[in-house]
Amino acid sequence: MTTPEQSPQQGIPEVRPPWPHRDNLQISAVRPIVTAPEGIPLVVVLVETSEPGLTGLGCATFTQRWRAVAGAVEHLVPLAVGRHPGDIEDITRLVRFSSYWRGGPVLENALSGLDMALWDIAGKRAGLPVHDLVGGRMRAGVPLYAHAAAGTIEETIEKAQALVAAGYRYVRLQAGQPGIGSYGAPGSAGGYPRSPHPDGWDVRRYLAQTPHLFARAREVLGDDIELLHDVHNRLTPKEAIVLCRALEPYRLYFVEDVVAPEYFARLPEIRAASPVPIAVGELLTSPTQAADLILAGGIDLLRAHISAIGGFTPARKLSALCEFTGVRTAWHGPADVSPVGVAANVTLDVTTPAFGVQESHDYPEKVHAVFPGTPSIENGHIVPSTEAGWGVSIDLTEAGKYPPDDQPRHDRWSAQVRRPDGGIEAP
Repeated sequence: MTTPEQSPQQGIPEVRPPWPHRDNLQISAVRPIVTAPEGIPLVVVLVETSEPGLTGLGCATFTQRWRAVAGAVEHLVPLAVGRHPGDIEDITRLVRFSSYWRGGPVLENALSGLDMALWDIAGKRAGLPVHDLVGGRMRAGVPLYAHAAAGTIEETIEKAQALVAAGYRYVRLQAGQPGIGSYGAPGSAGGYPRSPHPDGWDVRRYLAQTPHLFARAREVLGDDIELLHDVHNRLTPKEAIVLCRALEPYRLYFVEDVVAPEYFARLPEIRAASPVPIAVGELLTSPTQAADLILAGGIDLLRAHISAIGGFTPARKLSALCEFTGVRTAWHGPADVSPVGVAANVTLDVTTPAFGVQESHDYPEKVHAVFPGTPSIENGHIVPSTEAGWGVSIDLTEAGKYPPDDQPRHDRWSAQVRRPDGGIEAP
């Protein structure tokens, strides 16, 4: 018996369409494009077809390992070229199985880029936005949450007030602390001068300070604003329960990523003990992992980065699973999601009753120039495009003006996330 790596390659046929189509449309090219108009490498996949001008775009952004994703896209070419672009389920299933060892953010992002691009083509062929291909809209617009973060509690509250004035009714709050600060908020150098690592992050200080942030927020912002918070994976299961119970009086909409993936098996225990809804998922790297979290009863909101789990196709299935289990969606949507990914997020948001809230990022004008059709925010909401496909295109000339640099910024930052004793912490 031979194993896949021992199997002779001679005589293996070319990848061909397994059934006839009513037209001769074929995928003619699949290629990655990397651009960084905000300094963050955004990876998109461009799929071209045998019909001149009929192309599709998909988000494949894994900004920390963008070169690996761009390289992985090359492996999709022989599996996709020559196929009919309408065979989305078959093509993406083939790609998932073809590497034998599957899953992980590199392969899933490459697959996601192809998957979303094929949906974009499907919409353009039909002359419809993607949301009309999957049952149509269930809501007029998508409420967003924005980030208010600063070095002190009072500065954070001031930023939150500005967001509320701009129309947001959901606001994520993060306040700094001595040393490296807290996630998403600055610190002060040398915060722990008697410690081996003076610029560390102290979990005890974090657990003591965070309830004060939300007490002040309720005092200033009142009861009509939904408040959110991101732990960013830094607590043990017991610490997560302590924090959530301390935040109970302030009625948070959710607390995000309370523990690292290594502790995900403990999430049902944490959720059962927490009076605050638990949102988890941006570190998931396969749709199976996401489904397991939903079915295990460990989360209240699914926060997956949809390009890291394979794209729009598996995300739709997860939305349906959420609907039947009482879980809501809150897809990951910061600056390291391309505008194409945002359009896919919004399409999911408006086509499922499981929707909870959507994370937002307000792109500057240079991103809109690279990606014409980039969704715009108005009064804390996004309204889905009525253009065919995703409604987002790419200007390759503009994209070429912003090549990604070689600075591993995230790696350098994560290397500094340590406790005051010098021990490395989940960033």
